[in-house]
Amino acid sequence: MKGDLILPAISVSQLHKSFRVYADGSSTLKDRLLFRHRRKYRLQPVLRGVSLEIRKGEAVALIGRNGCGKSTLLKLISRILYPDAGSVQVHGRVSSLLELGAGFHPEMTGRENIFTNASVFGLSHGEIRSRLQEIIDFSRLGDAIDRPVRTYSSGMYMRLAFAVAIHVGADILLIDEILAVGDAAFQAKCMERLLALKAQGVTIVIVSHSMSQLERICDRSIWLEQGEICMDGPPGMVHPYYLEQMGRQNQPCEQPLMPSPVHLTGGRLLDAKGEPTACVTEDASLTLCLHYQTTEDTCVQAAVTVAVYRSDALLCWSSNTTLTGEAAFDLHGTGMLQCEIDMAPLANGQYWVDAALRHPETNALLDAAHRMLLFSVEHSTKEKGVVHLPHRWK
Repeated sequence: MKGDLILPAISVSQLHKSFRVYADGSSTLKDRLLFRHRRKYRLQPVLRGVSLEIRKGEAVALIGRNGCGKSTLLKLISRILYPDAGSVQVHGRVSSLLELGAGFHPEMTGRENIFTNASVFGLSHGEIRSRLQEIIDFSRLGDAIDRPVRTYSSGMYMRLAFAVAIHVGADILLIDEILAVGDAAFQAKCMERLLALKAQGVTIVIVSHSMSQLERICDRSIWLEQGEICMDGPPGMVHPYYLEQMGRQNQPCEQPLMPSPVHLTGGRLLDAKGEPTACVTEDASLTLCLHYQTTEDTCVQAAVTVAVYRSDALLCWSSNTTLTGEAAFDLHGTGMLQCEIDMAPLANGQYWVDAALRHPETNALLDAAHRMLLFSVEHSTKEKGVVHLPHRWK
């Protein structure tokens, strides 16, 4: 019993995986059979010596750009693929949602596919029958459950696959971006069920590009970059660095004037008492302070742009002093600009602030600071969405 308690749910050691990339472009089965001995290929490494352990009951996010090895790692853990080198050890029954509709027979009905799919996960016929109605109810397929799944939309496929996967009594649940399919109401229902499974001690490993989804359910994020672990830690620590890296690569090519007459040297948020803060609670009136320094002993006129982004890079708000009719600021030497902002409408989550100085007439960029401030919003409200809208019922 003691030994079982200390065993990790998933243990990966020095995992390597490569795929063949063929150069001749043969696309038909006939070509591949006739010229199989002549075909040239190169090995494309996908995972390079990945090692990690995931504890029982832990919820872990795998993040990274497309092609970094996230999906391959999940397929190796689920034993759909096998490594070129290294080892994968899994302790417990695994249920996986890795490809939309995988494991479903297109000519069979949804009901028939429930029996087939659940039996693959190790359930007996009697166990499946006892859970059948609960699976159908969760999928919300109604009468469509008795139609061939080839007639299903991608959202219907996902609802059926998810409903089966969460009802097989798995110890470990692997999910690859499948929650991006389906309507918002069902996505919310899936998230609530994942949180319930997590509370029951199920180990969850999930791949998603939605940072807000991952931050809601996961205790830990593993950032993969070019087949290697770049960073491993709490989502609140890993995601800002990941998004900053993605932001650098996706930033427009606009460059500030060289040499720039003024630079942004830092920034901070002050609460209603004038104290530095990085957390917005019920008292959401904050003062944004932008510090600057001119490069010469002359006055520089500048307009200011400020933008607030959510942790998944969603632009929540942006303002430019020229567009709002503010007079240009006269900047000289070392100084500070202040802007009072009411953050109350922002929903709970992680955010960052971008700032830029521009020429008030030509709009030329003088200087910019990407992700100069990070802050969180922690309201007591249970409302969901992107923003909190003040309202009252009558």
